[in-house]
Amino acid sequence: MAAVSTSSTRERTTMADNNNAAAANLPKAPHPALRTLDWMVGSWEDSGPLASGTSTSEWMEGGFFLVNHIDFHTPGDRRIKAVEYIGFDEDTQTLRSHLMDNHGANFTYTYEIDEDGFTIWFGEKDSENFYRGTFGADRTSYRGKWQWPGGGYDLDAKKVS
Repeated sequence: MAAVSTSSTRERTTMADNNNAAAANLPKAPHPALRTLDWMVGSWEDSGPLASGTSTSEWMEGGFFLVNHIDFHTPGDRRIKAVEYIGFDEDTQTLRSHLMDNHGANFTYTYEIDEDGFTIWFGEKDSENFYRGTFGADRTSYRGKWQWPGGGYDLDAKKVS
């Protein structure tokens, strides 16, 4: 879960909130780019100075979305429970997500996975608020950092199941 930039500028996303207009022409199969998320399936222990806890990811039946359940604690023992749906966005041709939490967040993220790791941008690809993680040897761990102008924090994870 990203820390929100302290910037007063509100980020705008171009991701379609729905595909209602395509109701008669929905894809017959999930986009192949979704398979780059297979490594996320399972339960993870996440640790860092500003957020720690667990996350569990599973494919929604049909394979069009990866569902991520998050249960984090932050300093001051603020508990963040969230659900994130990651899918392929035809408009932007990217892996995009919607995350909603128990504090009213309704955030979008853009994912990019490569051979060495992954980047998660808060909002649009190439935003100044992002996480860059590097995979461990067998993709059952990663190390990385959320970064934004003037701040950031480390967040590492290991797969527990």
